[in-house]
Amino acid sequence: MKNSISSFLQSRINAKDFPSAVYLVAEKGEIVLQDALGFAVIEPEKIEAQTDMIYDLASLTKPLVTGLLCAKLIEENKLDLEQIVEAYLPELIEFGVWSEYDCLDVLISELLTHYSAYQSWKPFYLLCDKQNKDERKEVLNLIANKIPPQFTPPIIYSDLNFIMLGGLLEKLYEKSLDKIAQEEIFEPLNLQNTLFNPPKELQKRIAASERGNEFEKLTCMEQGFDVSKHKWREHQIWGEVHDGNCYFMNGVAGHAGLFSNVFETFKIAQQFLAEETILLKPETCKLFRTNFTKGLNEARSIAFQLAETKDSTASQALAKDSFGHLGFTGTSLWIEPETERIFILLTNRTHARQLPFVNINSVRRRFHELASLELTL
Repeated sequence: MKNSISSFLQSRINAKDFPSAVYLVAEKGEIVLQDALGFAVIEPEKIEAQTDMIYDLASLTKPLVTGLLCAKLIEENKLDLEQIVEAYLPELIEFGVWSEYDCLDVLISELLTHYSAYQSWKPFYLLCDKQNKDERKEVLNLIANKIPPQFTPPIIYSDLNFIMLGGLLEKLYEKSLDKIAQEEIFEPLNLQNTLFNPPKELQKRIAASERGNEFEKLTCMEQGFDVSKHKWREHQIWGEVHDGNCYFMNGVAGHAGLFSNVFETFKIAQQFLAEETILLKPETCKLFRTNFTKGLNEARSIAFQLAETKDSTASQALAKDSFGHLGFTGTSLWIEPETERIFILLTNRTHARQLPFVNINSVRRRFHELASLELTL
């Protein structure tokens, strides 16, 4: 049965904000509302969205994989929030002396809350030496030694923070991030549709993204990079990660690369709630609703933004200690801990449209408002 949420999202599909939307709303561990609308693929063929459709979650990778794994290590006393990055990755200091920009003199807590002064984004696929076969190590070296810090505003949402954390996790676990996630998250939760680098046979169950990566190419040109020598993707991105840096890092990174559907995203989201988690100690879940950046331009907890942040996409309908995250491809997750409510909205706003992509933050806010109203009926 259709509700106000579905009607609203269909209206935004009709307005061409995005070609498809799948959502799930849960309360106290039970799925209360769900639906799939539109077409998950329009080009090169039409495939209607289903509730179990798999989406490129983009930056939801940050909390669902990297943040969750960091929380596990924190509670096991294997990762110290107040320790500097250099203590875990001393090999990144060039020539055995301190970094040119002191970019390893950053606390783990500052990476997790985006208080590190790392710049928001850089196209590492243009900056790295094409002859270097270890692109993962070179990316970390560039972050640590070659990219100057940016101190204003104090909180700068940055992919670089979580790329560095991904490298740190691989060092501590001594295996690749996708294998860590498989062993520590996906297998314990019995997730069958959550993965990095989906195999080709899953393609028709995956929502498509942009044709080529024109958005990043234009962004690079605007920032003064020479884009002429890079082999840009020109094909339909469908079943492979949209994010250029993650694609360059073989589809696995701390900031992007995760694919999943609403049901399994929900299972991971439950791990951040003290009453529902099976992967963490209940007391660890306080890290996700605690404001570690009071008085700054954003309210940030470990791996999440808090709803008390001005103009957050949580909307006024969610409690101020609710925490959430967005993904560039059109995905979002918000969690209200007091009511144990989870709100998941997956869209593929980068598919089958000309640039610029629509900013869907107003859609996300209205989704939370309507979902909260539906839950009170």
